[in-house]
Amino acid sequence: ATQLAEAGLNLVLLARKPGPLEETAAAARALGAEVRTLAVDLTAADAVEQIAEVTADLEVGLLVFNAGANTYGHEFVTGDPDRFQQVIDLNITAQLALVRLFGEPMRQRRRGGLLLVGSLAGFMGQAQISIYSAVKAFCRVFAEGLWLEMREHDVDVLEFVLGVTRTP
Repeated sequence: ATQLAEAGLNLVLLARKPGPLEETAAAARALGAEVRTLAVDLTAADAVEQIAEVTADLEVGLLVFNAGANTYGHEFVTGDPDRFQQVIDLNITAQLALVRLFGEPMRQRRRGGLLLVGSLAGFMGQAQISIYSAVKAFCRVFAEGLWLEMREHDVDVLEFVLGVTRTP
């Protein structure tokens, strides 16, 4: 967010936790960006409607889908099915909904960008993170297909593949 603010972009920041969200917004505002925020759980049934409402009067030119959750340390057959479903809902269902919400107007305008944050885990199955590996494989293949669909409409699509990343 701060790098985008430094580059002169205005931001709409979404996060589940209001505290870190407002800290990030303050840092971006200090760099001169106009910032809107929305504390939202992307797996909530009304999340897309909330986001659409907050952005209704904006031309969103770049979507960075950097939400994620993993299943590290839990085998599939003995793990919590509800937790696995949350990981699927966040990493697949919410991603699809937001790409559709912002991608369709970009396609019509013939400009914009979609940046989906992936993981090296999406390149092969791994023990104790099989669901996470699977959702990140989905992200990779989705980004590749979306790139083929959107390039003729001058909308850039990129999956940014991360390795091990320590987050709170």
